[in-house]
Amino acid sequence: MLLLSYRCLAAGALLATLQLVAGCEKKEEAAKPVLYQGPLVETTNVETLVSDSARLQLRLTAPLEQQYENGDMLYRKSVKVQVYDKPGKIVVNTIQGKFGKLDKNKQLYTMRGDVQVANVPQQQTLKTEELFYDKLKHKIYTDVKMAVRVQTPTEVLTGEGLEANEDFSRYRILKPIGTFTLNQAKEQGI
Repeated sequence: MLLLSYRCLAAGALLATLQLVAGCEKKEEAAKPVLYQGPLVETTNVETLVSDSARLQLRLTAPLEQQYENGDMLYRKSVKVQVYDKPGKIVVNTIQGKFGKLDKNKQLYTMRGDVQVANVPQQQTLKTEELFYDKLKHKIYTDVKMAVRVQTPTEVLTGEGLEANEDFSRYRILKPIGTFTLNQAKEQGI
């Protein structure tokens, strides 16, 4: 009977040891899926033409275009948008910057870094660091605190914030700071 009790005790100890060893093993976890949030498509030397009723509305060129799952586009190496007149024959405005983004749902371009707008027929230019181009509302604008510089054939206007139509033929500086002749602007380095 004593022998049987030792055997039961030994078997119990062996079983307890096996359970401890089994409990110490690391359980393998299922691999977590990695969510890719980068571009789905990258295209180099892009030229996109947008037309309506066979009339050219705008031409976009960029050295690199990245398209994301939601349809947004990024232009990390610069972007240039040329806006055409109603018949689609003449470029009336050019908008370019070192970086650009198109929010596909809002049809809103954001451009940053040495942004320049040029109305070709009226020979006027805008320089700023960030600009928005709303294709649906046919407007270009900046943040109200963004420094802007507009040059016409006769003068230079400076200020903060700007709203304009898409061809930059009509504009309003939200907080004008100064108006200078071209000579004054050159002398003062404006």
